[in-house]
Amino acid sequence: MPTFTLFERNAQTCVRIASLWNAAASPALAFGTEFVVFNTQPMPGLAQAGRLAWEGDRLAGVALASLVAAEGPFQGEAWLDLLAVAPGHQRRGTGSALLAWAEGWLAEQGGRNVHVGGGLNPFAAGLPVELGTQNFFLMRGYVVDEQPFEWDVARSLKDYQTLYPEPLPGANLRPLQPGKEHELIAFLQREFPGRWLYEVEQFFRIGGRAGDFMVLRTEIGVDGFCWMTFADSARPLDRFYMHGLPRPWGQMGPLGVGAGCRGKGYGGALIDAAACHLKARGVDGSLIDWTSLLDLYSKFGYQPYRQYHMLSKTLAA
Repeated sequence: MPTFTLFERNAQTCVRIASLWNAAASPALAFGTEFVVFNTQPMPGLAQAGRLAWEGDRLAGVALASLVAAEGPFQGEAWLDLLAVAPGHQRRGTGSALLAWAEGWLAEQGGRNVHVGGGLNPFAAGLPVELGTQNFFLMRGYVVDEQPFEWDVARSLKDYQTLYPEPLPGANLRPLQPGKEHELIAFLQREFPGRWLYEVEQFFRIGGRAGDFMVLRTEIGVDGFCWMTFADSARPLDRFYMHGLPRPWGQMGPLGVGAGCRGKGYGGALIDAAACHLKARGVDGSLIDWTSLLDLYSKFGYQPYRQYHMLSKTLAA
C-alpha cells in the first residue's frame, strides 16, 4: 500500500493533482492546474480537506472532500469533490482507502449525506458516465439519486438565429452593468436564496465580472438571470470539459426567472438572449451544463453532450 499525507494547497501539489487526473481520465475530461487552484480556494462557510497517496515521491492517488460547515438549512451537505488513482495503481485498494478516508472525515465534521461531485466548486456535476466507475461506488453503499442522471447539452453557435426577433412586452434583456451587482443579489435573495445566491456572491467576492450575467428586467427590476462563462471569466472554462466542441468556447447556466415571470416565455427569451450574446462575443462551441431539461434546450438546438450519474450515500454519525 502507498503512504498517505493530507492535502496541503500549494502550486506544486496542484500541478501534480492535475497531471494525475489527466493520466487517469480520458483526454475529453482533462483540466489544467489553474482549475485545481480555483476549486481548492478557501470559501466562507465551506470546509474542504484532501488526502494524497504516494509511491515514493510519485503521486498515486488523491481524494478531495468538502461540506457546508456554516449554520443554516444546508449545514452538513457534503461532497466527494475528486477521487483519482494513477493508472498503474488502480485495483490495488488505493481508491477504496481514499474514499474511506473522505467519508470518515466528512462524518467527523458533521456531514450527513455525501454526493459524488456537484460541490460548491465542482469538478463535475456528478460522476461522468464515460469514466465507467459507477459500480465502484454502488459496491460501497452509494445509491442512485431520485434524479438519476444529469446532462450537459451543447451546440455550435456559428449558425444560431434568434428565436425571439421581437422583444417580449415589458421585458428588457441585457448584460448586467458594473455597479449593479447588488440588484442581482437582491433578486437571488428573493427568488433563489440557496446555492445560486451563495455561488454568485462568491463570484463577485473574487472579482467576477458583472457582464458575465445576462439579466431580465421587468417593471420590478431584475427578474431573471443567466450566468455566462467566457475564456477570460473568473470562473474557469475547464469546469465544463468542452474539448469536443469547436473553439472559441462559451458556457451558459445556471439560469432562472422570478415567480411572476414563469410560464410566460421569459425563460426562453433569456436563453435566446444569452446565446445571441455569446455568438456576438465570438463564441462557437456553446455548452449549458448540469441539466435534466433536455426538451427545453433542444428547442434552441442544444443536444446531449455529456451524461452524469447522480450518486449519494448517507454517512454514519
